[in-house]
Amino acid sequence: MPIDGAVCVVTGATEGIGRAIAFALARRGGRLAVCARTGVKVEQLVAKLKKAGVDAAGGACDVSDENDVRTYTDFVRRELGPVDVLVNNAGLGYMRDVAEMGTAEFDETMAVNVRGVFLMTRAVLPDMMRRGSGHIVNVASLAGRNPVPGGAAYAASKHAVLGFSKSLMLEVRKHGIRVMAVCPGSVVTPFFDKSGMGLQHPDRKLQPEDVADVVVAALELPDRANASEIDIRPSNP
Repeated sequence: MPIDGAVCVVTGATEGIGRAIAFALARRGGRLAVCARTGVKVEQLVAKLKKAGVDAAGGACDVSDENDVRTYTDFVRRELGPVDVLVNNAGLGYMRDVAEMGTAEFDETMAVNVRGVFLMTRAVLPDMMRRGSGHIVNVASLAGRNPVPGGAAYAASKHAVLGFSKSLMLEVRKHGIRVMAVCPGSVVTPFFDKSGMGLQHPDRKLQPEDVADVVVAALELPDRANASEIDIRPSNP
C-alpha cells in the first residue's frame, strides 16, 4: 500500500523501535498519530515531527486502558481522519524468575503487551472494514517462539501476540485488511535497561532503524501480498 498520505498510528512511539518506525513512516509521506504513556515525551516528539514538515498529532495514552484508547482513537479521527496503518508497538517486560515475579508485574506485562494490542486493534477495525483496506502491524518478539530464562511473562505475552495476529489475519483479510507480526531479536533500545537485562555486544545487535526499514518495506508490498510474519535477527550475534 502507498504510505504517502496514509494516516499511521504508532503506539509506544517516543523511543526505540516505535520512534524509528514513526520517523520511517514520516519519511515516506505518512501522516503520523503517535502515543505513549508519558505526555511530555509525546509532545516533544510531535513537535519534532512537525518541525520536519510532517502532518502529525499525538497524545498520552495507556493502551491497556479502554477509556484511554477510546479517547485517543476518537482524537486521531478528528485530527487526521480514519486510520490506515496501526503499528501496535507499545510493550514492556519484567525479567524475573517466576518464583520472584510479583503479580502486579505479571499483570502489567499482559495488560500492555496483549490487552493493549487487542484494544487498539478493535478501536480501528470498524473504519478499516467499512473502507475495505488497512494494515495492522503487531510488534512481537523472537521471544514469542523461543524460551527466555527469566522471561516467562514476557515470552508468554509475545506468544499471545503471535496467536492473536494469526487469528486476526484470517478474520479480516476478506475485508482487504492485512495483518503482520514482526518478531525482532535483540535491538539496542532502552528496553534492556528498563527490564533489568544486560545487552552484551551491542555493536552486533540490531538498531531500531533496521526494524523500521523492514516494516516500511512490508507495508509497501502490493496489496495482493501480505508478509504475515517476519523474523528480524542480528546476522552475527
